[in-house]
Amino acid sequence: MQPVESTPSTSRQPLNSAQSKIGSYRWTICSLVFFATTINYLDRAVISLLKPYLTIEFNWTSGDYADIEIAFKFAYALGMLGVGRLIDRLGTKIGYALSTFLWSVAAVGHAFVNSTFGFGVARAFLGITEAGNFPAAIKATAEWFPKKERALATGIFNSGSNVGAIVAPLTVPLIAETLGWKWAFIITGAIGFIWLIFWFMFYEVPARHARLTKAEFDYIHSDVEDLAANAVQNEPKVSWFQLLKFRQTWAFVLGKFLTDPVWWFYLFWLPDFLDKQYGIKGLEIMWPVALVYTISSVGSVGGGWLLLNFIRNGWPVFKARKTSMLIYAFLVLPIVFAQQLGQINMWLAVSIIGIAAAAHQAWSANIFTTASDMFPKKAVASITGMGGMAGGLGGILLSALVQKRMFVYYESINQLETAYFIMFLICGGAYLVAWLIMHLLAPRLKQIEV
Repeated sequence: MQPVESTPSTSRQPLNSAQSKIGSYRWTICSLVFFATTINYLDRAVISLLKPYLTIEFNWTSGDYADIEIAFKFAYALGMLGVGRLIDRLGTKIGYALSTFLWSVAAVGHAFVNSTFGFGVARAFLGITEAGNFPAAIKATAEWFPKKERALATGIFNSGSNVGAIVAPLTVPLIAETLGWKWAFIITGAIGFIWLIFWFMFYEVPARHARLTKAEFDYIHSDVEDLAANAVQNEPKVSWFQLLKFRQTWAFVLGKFLTDPVWWFYLFWLPDFLDKQYGIKGLEIMWPVALVYTISSVGSVGGGWLLLNFIRNGWPVFKARKTSMLIYAFLVLPIVFAQQLGQINMWLAVSIIGIAAAAHQAWSANIFTTASDMFPKKAVASITGMGGMAGGLGGILLSALVQKRMFVYYESINQLETAYFIMFLICGGAYLVAWLIMHLLAPRLKQIEV
């Protein structure tokens, strides 16, 4: 007897593909994942905007803030180590819901902290629970989209990270000024509970979704690898040790290790950079931070669009992916001139940082999709978790070995601008190094056979 999941739901009415459109319910799923990612990044960005208020209240130094940031990244990396396999076991629906519920509790919990150590604990809890977002999101994308659309779908949902980072500076300082910093954590953290209602209303795997047409189901599963996918879904999951034997695993892991920390830097230190370099703080910081992430959201969606355009012009997927990622790696390079341009006008610095952030998001949309290019669906969440863990560890090393020591030192001699210049050099070169390593390890992004 065939498994129930091997065919579309019997409640789904067959359609004549010659007379009807494929359908678009998969984009409803993409929108759900987009809003989850928006909330995820809104919750993690709040503290960077409240740093001036918390610094006064708790007498923080740059080192204290770096320690709190490291606590988040360390917990995030640990969470990534296991959350991918947990989501593969629980399934996307329950795994995503559990993660969102717990990180929302953690976000609200910041409001009840009354010490620097307490913030470290709260950030650690937020980090370990927020780790579930991207493994679940990538798994949902692999379940609901054929390969040729995954980069675009990933770019769209990944742009939620930009929207979250845009919403944060437009709302958090205003809430803090009118209601106090505690309410900023409570209000933003509670949004995740609202999302959960819609998630349970609209999400189910394609094989069990009554609202999905047969034509769209067939389109989603049009890749060759999907022809037998449902027949093997009861096979044992792929272990981490098995995955570590493949060069493709190391290509993905090292690519994330080198480039994820750059985004962490933008997210946690951009408001501080604008404060220290240009004296922008409080409500004044809303617009420059929002502009950076508005520009970056264009890159997130454009990153998927460019690849899809290459494929429609007859390029093989691996060539389109590699070429796109190389273009984005070069687009980050001008960030090394951000401070020089900022001496002419602050908005020039903001714009060049925005372009670099956009290139990162375009890169991110594609590197995430290489996970579903190179690995079977049953291992996608696991490999995404491994990559996320590597990105978290890279962020920890950058914070502990570079940012904390370097920022504290240069701040003590009143030359903090030098520390930021060094960081911009690191940001500019990270993607080209990552691209070269990935190209050497997985030149054709060939899918593994387990």
